[in-house]
Amino acid sequence: MSIFKQIKGFVFDLDGVITDTARLHTKAWHEIADQVGTPWSHELADKLRGIGREESLDIILRAGGKQDAYTDAEKTQLATAKNEHYQRLISTLTPQDILPGIPEFLHDLHEHEYLMSIASASRNAPAVLERLGLTQYFPKIVDPNCLHTGKPNPEIFIKGAAILGLEPRQCIGVEDAAAGVQAIDAAGEISVGIGDKDVLRGATIVFPTTSTLTLANISGRLKEAA
Repeated sequence: MSIFKQIKGFVFDLDGVITDTARLHTKAWHEIADQVGTPWSHELADKLRGIGREESLDIILRAGGKQDAYTDAEKTQLATAKNEHYQRLISTLTPQDILPGIPEFLHDLHEHEYLMSIASASRNAPAVLERLGLTQYFPKIVDPNCLHTGKPNPEIFIKGAAILGLEPRQCIGVEDAAAGVQAIDAAGEISVGIGDKDVLRGATIVFPTTSTLTLANISGRLKEAA
C-alpha cells in the first residue's frame, strides 16, 4: 500500500495556511513590542510564527532585555491587550481573505470524504473560521487551552488526529512554520509545508504557495519522495 492510500484525514494549521492572519498577529505584536520598548525586526516576527500567546510575549520581552521588568499580572495584561487588538483586526476578515487554492482544496477533501481538523495555537480559530465562512469544513478544532506544551512539541497534532478518531499515521499535517513542521513530524504524521523549502526543510514535501496544494499534487509528490 502506498503512503497516500492510508491517509484518512488532514490536520491544518490556520495562520498562513488557511488565511494570512499571521500579518494580523504581527501587527498586534508589533504594537506590544513598541509599548515595552523592544525593537521590532523581521527576525523577531519570524520567531513568533506558530507560537502561543504567552510564549510569544516572553520572546518579545527577552529580545528587549525586559524579561524581568514585568510582573506576571502585567504580562497577563499585555497578552490580553494584544489579543483584544487582534480580535478587532480579525473582525474585518471575509471569505476574500482565504488564501489562493484553499477553497477548492477543502471542497475536494470534503468530496473525497477526508476528515479535517484545525491544530492552531490561536484561541481565536473558531472566530476566524466563521468570518471566512469555513466552519462547515472544520467541526473539530483542537482547544489550545487543553494543551500542556506548544509547538514544536507534537501534542497539538496528536490531538488533531485523535479528535478525528484517527491515528497520526493516517493523517497529513499542513503547516507554514518550521516549529509546526517539527511538531507534525514528531507526531508521526506526514508533513506538508507551505513556504520556503529551506526554512521548512524538515517537511516531507513542501509547496511554495497554497495555490498548488491539491490532492493530485500531494499524491504525486509523495510517490516521488518514496
